[in-house]
Amino acid sequence: MYKKNYKGRCEKKSLSKCDTICRCYSTIQSVYADKLETDPSVQSFQCNAPLEDEDYTTDFLITRQDGTQYVRECVERSHLTRPKPLTIKLLDTSRSYWLAHNVQDWGIVTDAES
Repeated sequence: MYKKNYKGRCEKKSLSKCDTICRCYSTIQSVYADKLETDPSVQSFQCNAPLEDEDYTTDFLITRQDGTQYVRECVERSHLTRPKPLTIKLLDTSRSYWLAHNVQDWGIVTDAES
């Protein structure tokens, strides 16, 4: 999750399944966007989907071919093994928000173990 008007380093990608320019703020986000682009079960996805009434965005809001949606948040493994309070709070906020909006499939994408 990132702030809505995040000003950090960004990789911009034009992907056919993403309705706007996909702005990736981490390597994990970039690699996962490429994976979604080639996944035949994915109809479309939104990168950095804004959470209403929050100052943050969700990394990926994905729509399957059958019309169901799911959410994925990209987090570095080190932020989960040595948890930072803000990271945990933001993940909990995202999960609660999407559950309240009837998106039951919510998950985390991490980088590979070293």
